[in-house]
Amino acid sequence: MANMITSLRFMLLFLLVGMIYLAPALWRLLDPLLLILIITLDGLDGYVARRRGESSLFGSVYDIAVDRIVESTLWIVLADVGLVPLWVALLVIARGVLVDSIRGQAAAQGVGAFEMMRSSLGRFLVAGRFMRGLYGTVKAMAFAWILLFQPVAELWPGWWESWGGVVQAVTAVLVYAAVALCLLRGVPVMVEFYLAEGQPRRLRATR
Repeated sequence: MANMITSLRFMLLFLLVGMIYLAPALWRLLDPLLLILIITLDGLDGYVARRRGESSLFGSVYDIAVDRIVESTLWIVLADVGLVPLWVALLVIARGVLVDSIRGQAAAQGVGAFEMMRSSLGRFLVAGRFMRGLYGTVKAMAFAWILLFQPVAELWPGWWESWGGVVQAVTAVLVYAAVALCLLRGVPVMVEFYLAEGQPRRLRATR
């Protein structure tokens, strides 16, 4: 059941992408609600897996992979339609590839994604519940805000002429905050892995 929920989230993502590109402006007002559904299902699949005893290595990897696909796809699509700068999408994707590669290397040595963080600051920024929640919240707010106002200029041009500048300013703040948190949580992973590269015994000792 949990993997089915994850698969549903995957399919809804491409429904959302289709809406962004192809739906009439009025229909696109539903995009933020579809995004919220995708985010809600992200929490639901883990809850169902724990309650039904369906936790597995495949489920964990599948969930993380879909998380990354959702995030990367949305940044790419929003950049493609001109709603965020292209460099934002490229930076977030590059960070994701680097961090996932490092975590894959650590996993091959039996070290979990969060277990590899040894400094207290690294654990707070990367593994801490607060920072994980803050990043997820800011990122979701940025996506929802952008999607909410995507069709407004077409539907209500007079309102957009008066308030579009404010909307774009808020958009910039949310996007830059999401990028800053993305880097803030990614850099410690790369730094600690680099520092541990010459200490393989210490890395293996955290199994």
